[in-house]
Amino acid sequence: MAPQKVALVTGAGGSMGQAAARALIQDGVKVILNDIDGEMLEKSASEIDGDTITSLFDISNSEKVKETLKSLGEIDILVNNAGILSTGKLLSTSDDEWRRVMQVNLDGAFMLSRAVVPGMKRRGWGRIINVSSLAAKSGGITAGIAYATSKGALVSLTFSLARELAPFGITVNGIAPAYVRTRMITEGHTEEQRQKLLGEIPVGRFCEPEEFGHVVRFLAHPLAGYITGEIIDLNGGLLFD
Repeated sequence: MAPQKVALVTGAGGSMGQAAARALIQDGVKVILNDIDGEMLEKSASEIDGDTITSLFDISNSEKVKETLKSLGEIDILVNNAGILSTGKLLSTSDDEWRRVMQVNLDGAFMLSRAVVPGMKRRGWGRIINVSSLAAKSGGITAGIAYATSKGALVSLTFSLARELAPFGITVNGIAPAYVRTRMITEGHTEEQRQKLLGEIPVGRFCEPEEFGHVVRFLAHPLAGYITGEIIDLNGGLLFD
């Protein structure tokens, strides 16, 4: 019998991370839930029925990443889902805001990938799934310059890792969602803004977190081993490429 796969899902305190964890559990995966917000993380864990543990640490802190990953053991599936939103455009984005967005949205994914890849190489199998955004391809319709740039860089990181790691049985793919029904949509936008967005999305609705989780589950599956370096759009037809 094959050993149980172990996944690390960052940003698991939010609805997208929670949905990803639930989806992976359906395939018998043990999921380590990570977030920087302890209260949200524990609430999320209490709502997930399955084999999970929690790990509270800041993915943008290099030393903390090394220390925590060493204690967690080897990871088979890494879902780089954690991220922070920034809506500032060029002239209103401070140096500190720019750096913080890059540290979380890009540096965290790089450092976590660097930490888990040696074990994946030893086992000859691994999955890295990076959560980018429509903003990477559109320049940011409602998102700001730091966010859009960080998500675009995450796409390039995905391509680079996919090329480097393919010979070792490790696939690296990304997902580019747009307007998933999260607190950012339900609480961060007015009803007028939501209706305007819905009018621009061809399918006429927001993406459900479970739909996002399903794509994570698909990319993590053993039968997805011939797909690498792919960015899957999840935008309801808002952008075709």
